[in-house]
Amino acid sequence: MRDSLRRAHVHRRLGPLRVRHERRGAVVHALLVAGILVLGTVSLLIGDYDISVADAFGAIFGTQTFDDPLVPYFVDQVRLPRVVGGILVGAALGTSGAIFQVLSGNPLGSPDIIGFTRGSATGAIIAIIVFGGSTPVVAAGAIVGGLVTAAVVYGLAWRGGVSGYRLVLVGIGVGAVLAAVNSLLIVKADLAAAQKASQWMAGSLNATLWPQCAAVALAIAVLLPAAAGQFRAMTLMPLGDPLAIGLGVRVERSRLLMVVIGVALMAVAVAAAGPIAFVALAAPHLMRRITRTSGIGLFGAGLMGAFLVLVSDLIARRVIAPNELAVGVVTGSLGGIYLIILLGMEWRRRP
Repeated sequence: MRDSLRRAHVHRRLGPLRVRHERRGAVVHALLVAGILVLGTVSLLIGDYDISVADAFGAIFGTQTFDDPLVPYFVDQVRLPRVVGGILVGAALGTSGAIFQVLSGNPLGSPDIIGFTRGSATGAIIAIIVFGGSTPVVAAGAIVGGLVTAAVVYGLAWRGGVSGYRLVLVGIGVGAVLAAVNSLLIVKADLAAAQKASQWMAGSLNATLWPQCAAVALAIAVLLPAAAGQFRAMTLMPLGDPLAIGLGVRVERSRLLMVVIGVALMAVAVAAAGPIAFVALAAPHLMRRITRTSGIGLFGAGLMGAFLVLVSDLIARRVIAPNELAVGVVTGSLGGIYLIILLGMEWRRRP
């Protein structure tokens, strides 16, 4: 009886706090969606060839005829695929980062840090140098490279099971080796292939077309429900493997499945746009800090990832206009600053 009264008292005390967090989360999600729509619209309108709002939406929905054929061309074939691709790539990277941070139990546990992104880059560089570098071949190389790297890291981290700590340490080591391999491949390649590989390594939405958008959208449509199906496991595993096993979670099976899902999301994003740095690391962090929660939040991390990529791409397009930077240069710069701030905050928390 006393325990029941105590639980009821705790529930009454925590109830309003939980409601406030849920409301805050809903507001943040709504603001992110609105921000994505605004950024997407601005990205459609501005550039070397400015387009009005009416013309842009007329071209998208086919409700207007144009004397100037450049208007529908720029909207439908250049800018809209870039905006949609940025949203999808950012969402895939943000979701992948959230999965790996839960898996590793480490705030630095993103595919960038663990080394999976470098593995995708290795596969793409080999495809460019050896097979000529057509878009489908580079995409396939990036996906295969990411999956092979994940298998190597997972195998090396296995000691009767895989802990998050070992996964991060082994991934950092493998990533360092792959960074050296990537540099060696580019140095040894002929000039044209080396230049193409270096440009691809910067990460860009410049050449994003509808086929890449469709591929990433299909991957998200398949992989996000699969990740949601592991929500219970992702909720319980941070409490420790023994407790999760005691509550019926098949820990190693769930961990392996989440690694595959996270790597696949990262790999299709890299295949579409190149290695856009730090989005997978920063998006889940920022979402948790803004909503003031410690939950998993795959959907929120995806929204934040899409927002970050669109903001960075807009900066990349306009900061030295009429020339453009690669979006990966902007995310890498902003991400490096964010990582320094994050490490400083963690250091100050230590006694």
